[in-house]
Amino acid sequence: MAEARRRARVCILGATGSIGRQTLDVCSRHAERLEVVGLAAGSDARGLAEAAARLHVRDLALSDASSASRELLAELAPSAACEFGERAVAELCERVDASIVLVAIVGAAAIAPTLAALRTGARVALANKECLVAAGSLVCAAAAPGQIIPVDSEHSAIFQCLQAGRPSELSRIWLTCSGGPFRGLTREELAHVTAQDALRHPTWNMGPKITIDSADLMNKGLEVIEATWLFGLDASKVSVLVHPQSLVHSMVEFADGETIAQLGAPDMRGAIQYAMSYPERWKAPMEAPDWRKMGPITFDAPDFEVFRCLALAMEAAHVGGTMPAAMNAANEVANAAFREGRIRMTEIDEVIEVVMDTTSPASVESLEQILEVDSRARRAAAACIQELAR
Repeated sequence: MAEARRRARVCILGATGSIGRQTLDVCSRHAERLEVVGLAAGSDARGLAEAAARLHVRDLALSDASSASRELLAELAPSAACEFGERAVAELCERVDASIVLVAIVGAAAIAPTLAALRTGARVALANKECLVAAGSLVCAAAAPGQIIPVDSEHSAIFQCLQAGRPSELSRIWLTCSGGPFRGLTREELAHVTAQDALRHPTWNMGPKITIDSADLMNKGLEVIEATWLFGLDASKVSVLVHPQSLVHSMVEFADGETIAQLGAPDMRGAIQYAMSYPERWKAPMEAPDWRKMGPITFDAPDFEVFRCLALAMEAAHVGGTMPAAMNAANEVANAAFREGRIRMTEIDEVIEVVMDTTSPASVESLEQILEVDSRARRAAAACIQELAR
């Protein structure tokens, strides 16, 4: 019993997605250190039930109550307690008394649960970028120093590189990206790719929304904004670097001109584990690369003319205020429309640009304000998609 009390209590929000499943794997590998006490999912009731049974988790939440069925929930242990609805996910954080909350919910839906997790005082291992993009000032104001540990591979890399110097000595962040499956294509060629093509990422295994964001480089634009909040930087201090091998996860350039890079296998479990083990390092959850066999490592500049989503995200970062929230909401709607075959990939940025052009940015004041901006931008994006379909 004494040993069990020393284990960190882990709550996983978004437990059935790609990051959530990899987090469960990390927790299983380090069961002597980590105890999973809470699990939340969106609509995958079966996946939630299976994960809960496998790890003997009692406290659960499912944000989409319509996805639950008596048959699926009957698979849970008799002692399990599952709550339903969007508020249930945020309330789960408060209910389980976790010491670590890993937030892997996709999209702006993560804002309220992240704020709830921060209020509990738990360490927040943040794998969602949209909550910082849309509500960075609110999230950062709610967080105690060091309470948020990034899980995105690039931001984890930056966090690790910063151990080599003081934040005040940071000169520039080099944020790497693989370039996705369409690196080198022209704008005309990009217009004819399909969602199936876009979902074949060359190096990373991710969920569908993030994979599409990576294919059109919006993911990197979101990460630029995320980096400004995580590390207290102006967007002009963050430069994007195309690195197809996905071995250098990001780099930090210091005031003296020296650059520190973090390298590793393209496997999210390393970043997930570090967010939970920090400041310690535990046994690797994956095989380390044999650098003698890796071949050349190359870097290049992104093509902002072809991949205009990245340019629009950078513009939103410079404008600030509520503009990133509007941009993010428009992207979520357009991304889904592309996956459903209703618009072309090159029309994703057209939708975002229309929404940004009709948005009057204001200073961020409250969560209610951000949610209203988000809702208004989604309606505008949906109307724009309808026009494109005519």
